[in-house]
Formats: sequence, structure tokens, C-alpha cells
Amino acid sequence: MAAVPVSKKRKFVADGVLYAELNELLTRELAEEGYSGVEVRVTPVRTEIVIRATRTQSVLGEKGRRIRELTAVVQKRFKFAEGSVELYVEKVNNRGLCAIAQAESLRYKLVGGLAVRRACYGVLRFVMESGAKGCEVSVSGKLRAQRAKTMKFVDGYMISSGHPVKEYVDYAYRHVMLRQGVLGIKVKIMLPWDPSGRTGPKKPLPDVITVLQPKEDIVLSVSATPKVVPQVATV
Repeated sequence: MAAVPVSKKRKFVADGVLYAELNELLTRELAEEGYSGVEVRVTPVRTEIVIRATRTQSVLGEKGRRIRELTAVVQKRFKFAEGSVELYVEKVNNRGLCAIAQAESLRYKLVGGLAVRRACYGVLRFVMESGAKGCEVSVSGKLRAQRAKTMKFVDGYMISSGHPVKEYVDYAYRHVMLRQGVLGIKVKIMLPWDPSGRTGPKKPLPDVITVLQPKEDIVLSVSATPKVVPQVATV
């Protein structure tokens, strides 16, 4: 059966819908396993879906049972052909620099009954100890009284405008269903500059100026032999 031609506009919209629905499904399904994002790679042979999580063994399940169940759900929902989609799990190297993981951690602390201030300062300290350049945690809603308010906790250096925000700032939003109402959580983490590109962006910030040390002057030794002035013969 020949493939039906699809316009570029429809293809981009379809890819965006696939990513959004997949992200929503995995966020709800793998919240306790430290789900930290998903990446969709389309190859000529099959579609590869890479799930990033902090607890990879729990995502795989006993003898790979859970990952097979997720693969079947994704295949049925998005109408993939048999064997044309494959799910993989990738471990998050540093969960202290992952905003999604920290937002989920904060959510579980608040659901467990921990005080808001103590929970937020715990997340803030852990993120900064993991090597982040800056961190900002906001919790809004009915925190103690009936009147809703926002509490913001900030540490380190944070940028809010310009193109570097897209490369350096990792952010996540979550909702916490409590007895008194819904709380909104926002976590922003400023990643450090890393030339290798493992823990942060390779590209340095545009306003960072590196002052190089001046080179040492090389002193040339002058020879003590007198100069010989050529004699001009006169006729």
C-alpha cells in the first residue's frame, strides 16, 4: 500500500500532537518513577521513543513487562504498525539539574504533608548542591489561610530574557491536589556552562567576558660588539 502524501504543515502539527499526548500519558503513568521527559526519533525502519527517568528499573518492570505494556498502549493509540515502534529508557545523569524531577519531588513532599517552606528550601538546596547556577521555586494557591498567595524562593543567578533563556533555563510546572484546594508549582533551574555539553549547554553566555593574561615580554639581549660604519671612498 502506497503512503498517502501529507503536507508539511499537517506533518508538523501531527508530530506536535504525538509529542504532547505522549508526554501527558507518560507524565501521569510514570510520575513515581521520576519521569523527566521524552524524545521521539523517527528512522526509516521504525519510530524510537526514548523515555528519560531517574528510576529506570521501575520503568522497565519485572523482566521488561511494564515497558512492553507501554509499547502496546502507544502502538494501539497512535495506530503504529506491528513492530514499527520501540520504547527505550534512558537514565537521567544528574536529577538535581532536571526541573521535571524536582517538581515531582516537591509535589510528593507537599502531598505527604510537609510544610511548604521546608519542602521548597530542601529542593532549592539540593539543586544548588548539584552544580546549578541558580534556582527559583514558586508555589501558589491556598497555602495556610483561605486567601490564595504566592511564595517564591530564589537562590543563585537566574536570567529571564533573551535567547540564552531557551538554552540555559530548564523549567517545569505541576499541580498538587490537596484537601484545601489546588496548588501550582513552578521550578526554574539555571544550568551551568559545560564545554562537553553533558550537564549544561556548550555555548557560553553572550555577556561573559574572559580576560586573558598578558604574554610575558621577551627581552632581546643586545650584543656588545661595536657597529662597523662603512667608509665611503672620496675621489
